[in-house]
Amino acid sequence: MDFKKNEIYEVDIIDISSDGSGIVKLDGYTVFVPSAAVGDHLQIRLVKVLKNYGFGKIEQIISPSNDRIKQDCPVFEQCGGCSLRHISYESELLIKQKIVQDAFERIGDVHIKHEPILPSERINFYRNKAQYPFGTDPDGKVIAGFFAKRSHRVIESENCFLQPEIFGEILKSVLKFANDYHIPAYNEVTGKGILRNLYIRQAQKTEEIMVCIVSTQKDIANIDVLVGLLRERFPKIVSIYININNQNTNVILGEKYYKLFGKDNITDVMCGIEVELSPPSFYQVNKNQAERLYGIAKEFADFSGDEVLLDFFCGVGTIGLSMASEVKKLIGVEIIPQAVENATKNAKKNCIENAEFFCADAKDAARKLLDSHIDPDIVLVDPPRKGCDDNLIESIAKMAPQKIIMVSCNPATAARDANALEQKGYQVKRVRAVDMFPRTMHVETVVLLAKQ
Repeated sequence: MDFKKNEIYEVDIIDISSDGSGIVKLDGYTVFVPSAAVGDHLQIRLVKVLKNYGFGKIEQIISPSNDRIKQDCPVFEQCGGCSLRHISYESELLIKQKIVQDAFERIGDVHIKHEPILPSERINFYRNKAQYPFGTDPDGKVIAGFFAKRSHRVIESENCFLQPEIFGEILKSVLKFANDYHIPAYNEVTGKGILRNLYIRQAQKTEEIMVCIVSTQKDIANIDVLVGLLRERFPKIVSIYININNQNTNVILGEKYYKLFGKDNITDVMCGIEVELSPPSFYQVNKNQAERLYGIAKEFADFSGDEVLLDFFCGVGTIGLSMASEVKKLIGVEIIPQAVENATKNAKKNCIENAEFFCADAKDAARKLLDSHIDPDIVLVDPPRKGCDDNLIESIAKMAPQKIIMVSCNPATAARDANALEQKGYQVKRVRAVDMFPRTMHVETVVLLAKQ
């Protein structure tokens, strides 16, 4: 059957894809429909027709799913942030549990009983970090918000239900300054303009806030006015930076930072460990849920107290330091120099003497440790979305730890990496999904592998 763009169909949503779109089957042809829910009976319009699948847009909800709830965000349909804000949280958890289990069975060929997904205690205002891209509206006014789905078109939004309310107030002040003093937003097409992103981070325990303005240049006219304004209106702001990014890239932060005011770092407490956070250092955005996630990882490890723990992608050291009292020695590896500095300071600040951190790419570090005959008993890996590369997998297997704990933000690569480790003599023993990012399609997974 031939399908054409703009054709209208009456359909039922039978499943949800990994990006949060509803799935429709038209005579075996798959159509993905954003903002749909399983059980919806819809009228849709085909907006893109490819050889093996297409994309549809809801024209009318004829009969809504029982999973649907009232939308509370005015830009939900346009913004690329939340994918599941239109369904109940209970339904969201079931979807995420299924996505993780399907990935392990289909990609990893791992067939074990999964433990129940751990819900988040908060589903709104849980993030401790925000990155707002700047843009320009048709009238030439500087705006900021979030990128539209599958694009770099800025959807104006000064209040987001996932961010602390104070972030929105800070954003409004920065926007007023930009428009009052005619500081232009960066244009990705022309490469002209100054303001690229506003990056805000808050330490939940101390409530300290760090503001980082990502700019194409160091000197911004009247920037001292903005610094004074932010300090006066928001006493919790204790650190303000300019970050320079003048490259034609999708990467948000450049390499150079210039402090305009205050402290080098902000301080938070994670799992009872006091941690310092610099602008580029990795830190879980949902701190309360991260503490519970680390608790699961610790439970999976089941330390005896005499182990050497090797922590790859350690960031500022939070997960490893939370386990340092349970092991003989902790070795952390991270590629970002500032994060390694933070991790070392965090160990010293908390009087942890059995921890060592060094700066290197994970696969290179693994090779060096192997050559140095360092034999970890347990390896902890918390990789980026792309997962572990083949060299790292190979090096970990050669180290022959008794256990590997994998913490992953991507079920597909976690399943792939688990399969690769099973080919090298390990067996998946436990898997548990953790909802770190409510209302989005992202889900964290903790995996225990043991040497066979």
